[in-house]
This record gives sequence, structure tokens and C-alpha cells, in this order.
Amino acid sequence: MLEKLQMIEKHYDDISQLLADPTVVSDQEQFRKLMKEHKSLTPIVEIYKKYKKAAETAEEAHALLDTSQEKDFKELLDEELHAARSDMERFTEELRLLMLPKDPNDDKNVIVEIRGGAGGEEAALFASELFRMYSMYAESKGWKTETLNLNATELGGIKEISFMIEGDAAYSRLKFESGVHRVQRVPETEAGGRIHTSTVTVAVLPEAEEVELDINPDDLQIDTYRSGGAGGQHVNKTESAIRITHLPTGIIVECQDERSQYKNRDKAMKILRSRIYDRMQAEQAQKIAAERRSQVGTGDRSERIRTYNFPQGRVTDHRIGLTLYKIADILNGDLEEIINALTTADQAEKLKVGEV
Repeated sequence: MLEKLQMIEKHYDDISQLLADPTVVSDQEQFRKLMKEHKSLTPIVEIYKKYKKAAETAEEAHALLDTSQEKDFKELLDEELHAARSDMERFTEELRLLMLPKDPNDDKNVIVEIRGGAGGEEAALFASELFRMYSMYAESKGWKTETLNLNATELGGIKEISFMIEGDAAYSRLKFESGVHRVQRVPETEAGGRIHTSTVTVAVLPEAEEVELDINPDDLQIDTYRSGGAGGQHVNKTESAIRITHLPTGIIVECQDERSQYKNRDKAMKILRSRIYDRMQAEQAQKIAAERRSQVGTGDRSERIRTYNFPQGRVTDHRIGLTLYKIADILNGDLEEIINALTTADQAEKLKVGEV
């Protein structure tokens, strides 16, 4: 690992020199690419420098211990040696985590799709609450949220919604949210006070740039139709809604959120690119040996990943056995503890299977 770190540090220094070159600065595309790589390597190089300093301190203390005769001084040197070795161990663990193979999608924006599942209107109402939860989490991170398509119910629930979250490394923080979210509570319409169980599916897709995915226009069937939904003067007035079918894969995307047909088409294409890209990623992941898959997982839409139990005030993530008794805070966007725990579990699994 140390040899690899030396190569990384040298590469980092080379990039730093290039970033100071006026020729490189004038080439915006190359400059942006180098800045991105420089940023990704900075945490590794910084910890490696701390490791080298601790190693140097340990070496010096060890050398002085061999030559010193003074008892008090030797005790100080011994303490210094132990502290330096402890730092080296800590920095080694940090470096092992930082050098884990990085998901190439981690730095991307995301498109989140939420759909009400089993439970009818109660599922739709909870889908609306999950949308609010992710929106509030995004707001707490300083990220931007944009609704791409919304299919609402008369009672304020959501049958289906697609929205984009733009922010620094958004996918790395939200990728473990894909799956089935289960809610257990007494609906307001339930006179007998019985607890109902409903489900909502969440899909988190990395945004696919046009340069990453070349879609042949001949592979697209584009239909227009009149918007439908829960009221509003514009509903059913003009054919502004868009339905795009990608013929090779059969993926269908509909978008009717905007009054402009052009805007709906643009949003529908964003969703379509991300869905096709996600399918390509999933097919590639299936080829990976089972023992090298993450324990946490990110792609199985049918997997029940989390339960929100209102009577007990708890949220349980079934993948890592984490239960937190602060359901109100979580639904208000306080997701950091869950996300950090999932990330740690994923890193531990990757270390266990020897990916470094």
C-alpha cells in the first residue's frame, strides 16, 4: 500500500504543477477534469503526509532510545514512540478506507423516483412524506431540488414523483435509499384504530450526462397527450404532456409537470437517460461475483430496506439492523445517522472482501 501511496502523491504533485500552467488553465475542459481529480486525491495525500510525519517521529524516537542513557528522557521517548505508532495505525486505517475503489457515480447528481406501493391512499400519503423528507435533507446540505414529474392524488398524496437533487456528491449520500420503505401506522380514516402497513418504493438513479450516454433519436417514440391530474386550470386543456418510449429497452417515461411541451420533453429525457444508465449499471453489477457485492446493496427495488413504525416512534433499517427512536426527526430530513451507518457498513464489507 505504501508504494501505491507514493505513486499517488507523485501524481498529485504533477497535477498541482499542471494546474499552475497557464496553457492548462486556458483549456477549461482539461482544467475542470484536473481540478476534479486533484480534489479527489487531496484527502488521501493529506493523510499520507500525516502518516509519513508520524513514521518519521517514531523512527527518530526509536533511534534516540537506543542511544540515550537518561531514565526520564527514555520515558519521554517511549511515550513519544507509542503515540507515533498509534497515529500510524490510525492513519493506516483511514488510508485503507480512502483507497477503497470509488463508485464512479458518487460525485453525480441524482434523480429520485418515489412511487406509492401497497396501501392505496395511505401509501400515496407516505410517498408525499418521503418526498418531503428527502427535500428537507437536501436543503440541510445546501443542495437544489427540482421536481421533474408529479402525479398527485386528490387528498394530497403522491402516486408517483420524479425529482432531481443537485449537490456535491449527492449520489454517494443517497444511493442506499433505493428499495421498499414500509410504514406502519393508524390512518386518519381508520375508525377502529387498527395499524395498517403500507409500502413505498424509492429508486435513486445517478444523473446520466449526454456525453456518457448516446441515445439514437431513431430509438425513441415520442407521444404527446393532454395533462391529467388533481385539478388546475391547465389540466386537459393542451397536449403539453410527453410520453417517451425507448424502443430497444421498452423503458417508458411520462412527464406532464410543466405547461410547456418543450420543458416536459427536456425533463423526460433527463429521466430516460438516467433510467437507461441505471439499467446498464445493474446489468453490469449482476456479472460481479456474489462475494464481492456490497452487503448493503443499492439496486434491488424489491428489497424491503426500512420500516417506519409510528406507534413505537421508531425507524429500523433492516440491512444493518439499525433502529432509531426518532421518527419525527428522520421524517424532517435528519438522515445523517442512518446514511453514515450504511456507508460505514458498506466500507467494512468492502474491506472484508479485500478490495484494497
